[in-house]
Amino acid sequence: MDNDQNNGPTVAVVTGASAGIGRSAAVEIARRGVGVIATYHSRPEGAEETVDPIRGLGGTARALRLDVGDTAGFPAFREQIEAELDAVWETDHIDALVNNAGFGGGRAFEEMTEAAFDDYYRVLLRGPYFLTQSLLPLLRRGGSVVSVSSSSVRPGDSELGYSGYAGMKAALVTASRYLARELGERGIRVNTIAPGPTRTRIGGDAFEKYPEIIPGIAAKTALGRIGEPDDIGRVIAFLVSSDAQWITGEDIQVAGGYAL
Repeated sequence: MDNDQNNGPTVAVVTGASAGIGRSAAVEIARRGVGVIATYHSRPEGAEETVDPIRGLGGTARALRLDVGDTAGFPAFREQIEAELDAVWETDHIDALVNNAGFGGGRAFEEMTEAAFDDYYRVLLRGPYFLTQSLLPLLRRGGSVVSVSSSSVRPGDSELGYSGYAGMKAALVTASRYLARELGERGIRVNTIAPGPTRTRIGGDAFEKYPEIIPGIAAKTALGRIGEPDDIGRVIAFLVSSDAQWITGEDIQVAGGYAL
């Protein structure tokens, strides 16, 4: 981790870590000797499947429940983190926050409802924005925030049905760029990472249920395949590490050249 206080353990919080990109990010961060607090929403068994391999690596991890769409629960969540930091790591700070929790797009504009739009807003934009604010007092000077955006926000990627989803992800990218400037005086780096189509549980396990859609999507990438969670998780682990200490305010495309 890139910080100006090298004493004490390093700990990262990874939201939505019960599967997919969040799980991979948690494990890859742990490979670098960092403790991990992995959050889940509705799948505690999935969170344990994330924590177990970290322990197998000789690392330390804890699983905590968090509803990213419920900002009213953030103060209590911060108290839980403070208790875990004290009891498990004997520290009072975290070194990184990975805002990964979310859900997929795929709702045509004519079918969009205000309730569905509000769900996108609560989980994909308001949640990570205010979770970052809530945990900022715990974030060590020189720490890092990485939020997961999407390749859907870049020019050339305009799949039908993603106006609400991509709109929130684009707002997250913009907000993160401004936060990079605002938090830079504390040495805190803020970046977003934009995965392309990736084999995760998103969309109700769409790639598992409908494997016939994969070749067409893979054909739209320069590298000829869809992404795997580890493709993204490794880059997140890099971005929160001291190897990326001169990167901030960026939206890093990790999409295999999708929709170039």
